[in-house]
Amino acid sequence: MYIMTNDRRTVLYTGVTADLLTRVQEHKTRRDTKSFTARYNTVRLVYFELTPNIAAAIAREKQIKAGPRSRKLALIESMNPEWHDLSADW
Repeated sequence: MYIMTNDRRTVLYTGVTADLLTRVQEHKTRRDTKSFTARYNTVRLVYFELTPNIAAAIAREKQIKAGPRSRKLALIESMNPEWHDLSADW
């Protein structure tokens, strides 16, 4: 489960994947030019969680998506207070 944002931090995208490295690269290269992340330029990985299996990841993603933006911001800032792109060195 991961959260990405744009450079201005105005958009948050929550997703789930079994291969975070590949998925983040797909966002950064705008593989699907008509996707939400391409339209809103969400290219900064600001949060991620590892889960024991895909079912747990999907459940966590749904939990995060159902909550208010303020809870997402608090979650990001608990792990990444400076909002650094966690994939910058990949």
